[in-house]
Amino acid sequence: MPREFEVREEIALDATPEEVWEAIATGPGIDSWFMGRNEVEPRGGGALRHTLMGRTETATVTDWEPGKRFGYETGKNPDGTFMAFDYLIEGRGQGSTVLRLVHSGFLGDDWEAQYDALKKGDGMYLHKLAAYLKHFPGRTSVFNTLVPGPQVPDHERVWRTFKSALGLSAEAEIAKGTRVRLNVPGLPAAEGVVERTDYPSIPSVCTADALYMFMHGYRDTVVVEQHGFGGGVDLATAEDAWKTWLAQAFA
Repeated sequence: MPREFEVREEIALDATPEEVWEAIATGPGIDSWFMGRNEVEPRGGGALRHTLMGRTETATVTDWEPGKRFGYETGKNPDGTFMAFDYLIEGRGQGSTVLRLVHSGFLGDDWEAQYDALKKGDGMYLHKLAAYLKHFPGRTSVFNTLVPGPQVPDHERVWRTFKSALGLSAEAEIAKGTRVRLNVPGLPAAEGVVERTDYPSIPSVCTADALYMFMHGYRDTVVVEQHGFGGGVDLATAEDAWKTWLAQAFA
């Protein structure tokens, strides 16, 4: 039987309501911090198409108030499951914004694990949004990729391996503001900064030309995401490098 759920999140963003709107309610904006490729018809009742790993799902825009509110809802699956996202934008002084998210709907038989993943993931993606708005204002990604790896139940191993990819020793401290150096064969070395850590995940690392997420997600699956904003790296190169790294690092 499907089970109802609701996740509520709130985040303060160092961006104007207009900048936040472009990031959450346009295809190029969503592509720059969220997963997959997204297309948005800019109107209430329009379609939002989300493509991830070769599969496209279509949702309906339920709320369209530019600079204020954006919502959409997926169609119902045969088992009654669906998801709805409702974003509320509130401008504050000095060009800042508070963004509120209500993520709701019905989950299926594996609802407990799914709900746990959503509770963790929603907050992490909002912090990834904050990193995007801070480091790449006015820019949209050239490509983004999500590369899943193996299931690894050992959280400490995952934490050490993520740090190694960032040029840090197993004993090194890592927190917001930690300076790192991306160290992954097949990708150019790049200096960067950590914007958020949620042990054993690292939701946001920013270099001059890329935004990364290292996530220990649903059912202990290791996932890496990269949003490229230039710098001479293309999608195929990034995907090949991360697939090879995941296979070797967690062999």
